[in-house]
Amino acid sequence: MAKNRVIYQSDALFASKTVNSTGSSDHAQLRRVQSANYSFNITRQDINQFGQLARIEAIILESPTVSFDMSYLLGDGFNEQALQFKNTTGFDAGFISGQITSTSGNNFYILTGPESLDTNFNATSTDYSSIGIGNAFLTDYSVEASVGSIPTVSVSFEGTNMNATAGISGSSIGYSGISGAGIDNVLGTPLDDQLVGVVLPAASPGTGAAIPTALRPGDITLSFASADGDAIVDLDGDGGAHVQSISLAIPLGRTPIDRLGSRFSFARVVDFPITPTLSVSAVVSETQTRALTTIMNDDQFIDNLQFTFKDSNLANTPRASYKMTNVKLDSESYSSSIGPNKTVDLSFSLSIGGANDTDNNVFFSGSNETTVLGNARS
Repeated sequence: MAKNRVIYQSDALFASKTVNSTGSSDHAQLRRVQSANYSFNITRQDINQFGQLARIEAIILESPTVSFDMSYLLGDGFNEQALQFKNTTGFDAGFISGQITSTSGNNFYILTGPESLDTNFNATSTDYSSIGIGNAFLTDYSVEASVGSIPTVSVSFEGTNMNATAGISGSSIGYSGISGAGIDNVLGTPLDDQLVGVVLPAASPGTGAAIPTALRPGDITLSFASADGDAIVDLDGDGGAHVQSISLAIPLGRTPIDRLGSRFSFARVVDFPITPTLSVSAVVSETQTRALTTIMNDDQFIDNLQFTFKDSNLANTPRASYKMTNVKLDSESYSSSIGPNKTVDLSFSLSIGGANDTDNNVFFSGSNETTVLGNARS
């Protein structure tokens, strides 16, 4: 039966372990997804000639770029593991170390179920469809938390292929008959493994006693003690500024590598250096005795900045924690006017080291104990 429309109840988002994954065990459904947007752009060169006004052809000269971005509510690290990030208990492995090594990317599948039925409850039907994003590489990861809002993660990817499959069979054991999205980067043809089709696991609400529904801004613990000697505003202690929002952004610009004889980019490499930033907005309470000249004359690295999201429904158990090391304070901006509170905005940055650099990095620790697509909490 033809659908009249598609809304969020009908969609479920799955990530693959590798670009050539086909089995259900090599795909994981992401939890608490709030949005998913995808598009492709094809660049063409018009071919014109004397004696004719209209173009006679429009030739594709560059590999097409598929853009994919999504957002989800921050949880216990399950999604991060599914997206190939490092989840460590002792902050001993770089969060994005798996993203800066040479890989062929991952695939994503947006599964759409029958109209008016919740996809997470796996109705038996042949009316499922999917859109696949193939050979996708991370280009940005950011997490935001503010007063009055649930902490949210936004992730962006660049891919090479997009395909759609209709008439997928689905039931409580999963979904089959899906056209694989992974392609050979040089030939632009489907990988041999993908030709047999992809099977996705059964969808799930992703709930349970050990799984947080969502994290609250009132349960965030901030540790800015190491930065107190660099800022004019008092950041730590009982008289510290009242933080209103924090935003951590990790951009990973990528450059497609092309070569003669290939219509597609054979790699999308990370542009270095990688410079994550942390933005903090706060209501000013106390200032400290500081001089910019003194700060410049004693410009040391800030050892670490850390913020932890706890679960008040589970005895304030830490659910997710981020740590930045060897940080610098880049700016401190004040705003004061009649009416609102005086505020300060601070911006910090660091330079990411290699996958084995534990001194210059961003680290993540989530409470998820499940191994996701081969990635265990270490």
